[in-house]
Amino acid sequence: MGTVQISSPREENNQTLTGILKSLDAKCSNCAPTTPLECISRCQVYKLKNELRNLREKMENPDYIKELFNVLKNEIRFNVLQTIVNGGCSIGQLHQMLKKTGDSYSQQNLIEEHLMPLIRAGLVTEKREEYCTTMFGGRLTELLKNFSEYVQLLPAHSECHEETVLQTLLSGPKTFEEIEALIPPKSTSRTLKRLRSTGLIETPSERDYVFFFKTIRDPNKETFNPSERKVYDALVLEGSSVGKLSKDTGISPRRTYKCIKVLKGKKLIFLRKTPKAYTLTCKGEMLAWLLQEIQHVVEDTWMSSKQVVQTARIN
Repeated sequence: MGTVQISSPREENNQTLTGILKSLDAKCSNCAPTTPLECISRCQVYKLKNELRNLREKMENPDYIKELFNVLKNEIRFNVLQTIVNGGCSIGQLHQMLKKTGDSYSQQNLIEEHLMPLIRAGLVTEKREEYCTTMFGGRLTELLKNFSEYVQLLPAHSECHEETVLQTLLSGPKTFEEIEALIPPKSTSRTLKRLRSTGLIETPSERDYVFFFKTIRDPNKETFNPSERKVYDALVLEGSSVGKLSKDTGISPRRTYKCIKVLKGKKLIFLRKTPKAYTLTCKGEMLAWLLQEIQHVVEDTWMSSKQVVQTARIN
């Protein structure tokens, strides 16, 4: 029987599992094993499909994504995945390799606290007393390798409200009220504070969300000094912040505020506050895209496992 080769995690990241399965099924249909046992023991297609069946059972848990994120938010587990992604290790080998990086855990603790959560999440499997990443675990490890600080930016053992907010902000700024509608209200302030403290989100300063507009009053009936005229003329139809007015006119913010006060007194302008919005920082956007990519890998794996299960029922 010819051995069917499975793509590496890097290659798998560039195509969907559904496409991989179709390609492998075509190779499998031309395979002629001597016995069924030979197929089960040697065929990589069989092993991949069996892994997908097992993953489907785990992913049917409605809290699977939350549990997966929490498993990944642990530096030791992250190091374990990086260590075994290119080949299996016995517990003794893994223990020694991690000791070199300063992770001094007993073998029993390593199994119970780190390997077992990875196995339960479908990221790692044990074969003949060796631990190695699953196909799914390999794909995620490849995805995460260039952003190792991920494990330190978000709280472990959480309800993953931070992850929800970050992914939501990818579509654009959101107000407190909009975010409060997505996660439990009692957790909103704490979640936003944590994201701001880690430099993942930011909010505009006061002068950036207070906007000034022209009234319908005729400016020709009033007198201006040069600075007041420059500020008034710089006001745009959609409203201008003090920061923008200062930048456009070249007048200091302090002087701009004084001009605004005079213009308000003459009833030539009025202010309108827009709700403070939360936006992603550059680092926050990187992490948000990473979280979304993880979800895409999970969804792709789920759809592929569905295909495997349905095909098995038909056959």
